[in-house]
Amino acid sequence: MRWKLGRRSGNVVDARSGGRGLRIGGMGSILVLFGALVVWLMGGNPMSVLSLLGSPGAAPQASSSNSQPPPDDPQADFVARILGDTEDTWAELLPREIEVSYEPAKLVLYRDVIQSACGTGSAAMGPFYCPGDRRVYLDLSFFDQLERRFGAPGDFARAYVIAHEVGHHIQTLLGTSQEVRAKQAGLSRAAANKLSVRQELQADCYAGVWAHHAKTQRNLLEPGDLEEGLKAASAIGDDTLQRKTQSTVVPESFTHGSSEQRVSWFRRGFEQGRIAQCDTFTDAKEALAIDG
Repeated sequence: MRWKLGRRSGNVVDARSGGRGLRIGGMGSILVLFGALVVWLMGGNPMSVLSLLGSPGAAPQASSSNSQPPPDDPQADFVARILGDTEDTWAELLPREIEVSYEPAKLVLYRDVIQSACGTGSAAMGPFYCPGDRRVYLDLSFFDQLERRFGAPGDFARAYVIAHEVGHHIQTLLGTSQEVRAKQAGLSRAAANKLSVRQELQADCYAGVWAHHAKTQRNLLEPGDLEEGLKAASAIGDDTLQRKTQSTVVPESFTHGSSEQRVSWFRRGFEQGRIAQCDTFTDAKEALAIDG
């Protein structure tokens, strides 16, 4: 991927300078972090488990820092340039296709544990977007996990992860996230999970839309990049993750979608390049796959 051609965003917040935040040591903390991952895979709220690590005040506050990462940090530079390119794409597409102005999200780099408006986040959870403060949170160690644990190496696989989280920001700007949360409030866990799957698949599609324009307008993609993104989408499907952590696959507990669904929607966004093609909520075929 020709990511160095991308514009460096000024919206990356470096919250790593205060040491390693809340120290994670000892077998008890390791078990808590593992438990948080399992709870997340089963569709629960990992924040409730992570609270066992300590009080929210023990984790660094991202909102108190607006420091930029150093320019000689290659991973931070990569993140800033990918984020900048997503900003350029959505600043053009949203006004043109939906008549909505794009308001960039902040992306917070942290180590181990961070306090967000959505609660205490941890590297064990992977990257996440918090609609409460409209920020993406990323511990760069996840990129190593993406390659070693999930078998999805490559710059574009990492870019897909960032673009997916920015996709959740798009959903907040368009009111989709708020609608989903309101509908989930009166539903059973299984029904609420189905709405969560639709929301995650739409974020995958939005990531594909960004990739389409990064390729066609700015020539950032190289041969093999799309395959890296598709491999990453497949590697973090609910069914694939459940096979790695438990003996059975439980579709009613899915919160992000199967590997096949994630690949399909990311590919659709990439091939079509339009926001209107990412309606996972009324698409008849997707409704059959999720609800059937």
